[in-house]
Amino acid sequence: MKKIVFLAIAMFMFSFANAQTDEGTLLVEANTGFGAFHPSNTGFYLTSIDGNTAWNIGLEGGYFIMDDLAIKAGLGYGDDGNEFTSSVFSYKIGAKYYVSGQIPLQIDLNGASIEDADENPMYLGLQAGYAVFLTDNISLEPGLRYDLSLNENFSDHGILAFNVGFALFF
Repeated sequence: MKKIVFLAIAMFMFSFANAQTDEGTLLVEANTGFGAFHPSNTGFYLTSIDGNTAWNIGLEGGYFIMDDLAIKAGLGYGDDGNEFTSSVFSYKIGAKYYVSGQIPLQIDLNGASIEDADENPMYLGLQAGYAVFLTDNISLEPGLRYDLSLNENFSDHGILAFNVGFALFF
């Protein structure tokens, strides 16, 4: 019985050992967003309503500068489905911290350059989720994200979104 209890405690302790988020590890992420089109999206998105199709493709990457803390950057490109604009180039730079190696918290500055637009959006992004490690180097990360508008000339509204991310750790 003592061996079973010891084994259970050891397995529990090792479940919090996260070599994935160790200093020097590279991070590559692909995210999906659900809800309305976000002008500064660095993930994957596709929707079609009344013949207008909005899409985006993007990728984010990072480097763990210390255990559990990664510096990140992301790029995206898409079309907002609006007949007056044709392309949107988006960017993101920030930091992601994994609390206990499994609860990712992110803060970033993100924005977009919209072709032929008078004003371009810029946001302060806050994100929290939960990392489910499917393998040693792949995680599924559902989460909530809020983008606070920093450019009132573009929009004075924030954007709340649910997303699902996939992360690779090298």
